[in-house]
Amino acid sequence: MVGTGNTLPVIVVGSGPTGLLLAGDLAVAGVPVTVLEKRPHQVDNLSRAFAVHARTLEQLDARGLADELEAVGQRLGALRLVGGLTVRLDTLPSRFNHVLVTPQYEVEGVLERWAVRSGAAFRYGTEVTGLVQDADGVTVDVRGPGGERERLRARYVVGTDGIRSVVRRSVGLPFPGRSAIRSVVLADVRLAEQPRELLTGDAVGGAFAFLASFGDGYHRVIGWRGDRDVPDSEPVGLDELREIVRRVFGTDYGMHDVRWMSRFHSDERQAPAYRVGRVLLAGDAAHVHTPAGGQGMNTGLQDAANLGWKLAAVLRGHADDGLLDSYQAERHPVGRAVLRSSGGIIRLAKARYPWTLAAGAAVMRCLASAAPVRRRAVGELSGIGYRYRAPRGAHPLTGRRVPDVALSTGRLHEALRGGRFVLVVPPGPLPLRDLDALKDRLAVTSWASGRRTALLVRPDGYAAWASDGAGVQEIGVAVAAHLGRTAVAAVG
Repeated sequence: MVGTGNTLPVIVVGSGPTGLLLAGDLAVAGVPVTVLEKRPHQVDNLSRAFAVHARTLEQLDARGLADELEAVGQRLGALRLVGGLTVRLDTLPSRFNHVLVTPQYEVEGVLERWAVRSGAAFRYGTEVTGLVQDADGVTVDVRGPGGERERLRARYVVGTDGIRSVVRRSVGLPFPGRSAIRSVVLADVRLAEQPRELLTGDAVGGAFAFLASFGDGYHRVIGWRGDRDVPDSEPVGLDELREIVRRVFGTDYGMHDVRWMSRFHSDERQAPAYRVGRVLLAGDAAHVHTPAGGQGMNTGLQDAANLGWKLAAVLRGHADDGLLDSYQAERHPVGRAVLRSSGGIIRLAKARYPWTLAAGAAVMRCLASAAPVRRRAVGELSGIGYRYRAPRGAHPLTGRRVPDVALSTGRLHEALRGGRFVLVVPPGPLPLRDLDALKDRLAVTSWASGRRTALLVRPDGYAAWASDGAGVQEIGVAVAAHLGRTAVAAVG
């Protein structure tokens, strides 16, 4: 049983990309999920993020959504970072060897339509004002569109409600960190003169600027100058942004027709825990970074992909509650690494003194000349380079992202659709008994090649277990161990 009486199985607070992916995954797994969003349901064409990296596209492909998003975005095979360094993405070992430039609202649209089709319930204009938990569940206080107050009950609550998360505050979690950069100006504008590249960025003498095309005639423009440190509330005008862009690029590209303009500061913060009892955090509620590298939204989506199948397994009775502890163990180090990498990029861009400029130049030379360093940097930026810790003595594939390999039945990402584990075995019969009993949670297939490795892939596309030359008994034990206690009878 996933729910009893008036207790909801899961409440997700916040309908940004992270909350939408999580809600869709839960709904696909057959877990009733309710999303609470304080904003009214309306199209938001003011985008925050604009870059979808390779690992996120792979996750979307495993849900049958990547092609839809790629149709409305623009592919970019290289990123030009500060100091003239170009990071090539077309060498990535992925079908998605590029970054997709598309507004966040397009990502949200694709995910929301999928979540609704899958059966997720949405309550817009509903604000969470607080929550308390006990041994059996979580009581959530909400305020409706007309100011009416209500109390909801759920077995688990996931806060995907952003940097000012009410969920995080309600469980008493601190959000340590600091402001990494202040008084950044950004706007969505039209340009009379088009830049040569979809993404254009650089830094010069204590100022940096960044331009990204949305493909609809508008560009996102971000600018900062170190000699103008004012509060976010200080009015911002187009002339200020023009001056910054001219300083960096030598031209302001004829900016006009402002759709949106703002001033903001960017924090680097991370919650010490992503789980407190029956309450979990994901996305910006758990970690927030500078926008450098475009990793924020992508990291949150990876959080959701990691958490969704685990929460579904617990709620459907296939795993003990302790499985949720692995969410913290796997995703917290990734969030910490993204803080370091995005913070490093922004500090290079801010460099203005001789010693900081010299240090930045040394880093750029290392990235440009050292292939292992460059591969690691590209792997982390794209998301495909992260792996999860494996038990001592495990096969080298364990914990690693599994590429979209060719199988006898098609591609791995196609086999992952539906939120199932995928067992890949060498060609030939697999005499495990009663595997049909697991077909809603396990797809069994074989390599398109003659490879002899047996591989069990988690629903989020990472290797749960692998073995070279494993026998039937060893494979059965692995399936039972990772699919949970209800799988033991099927493969015993």
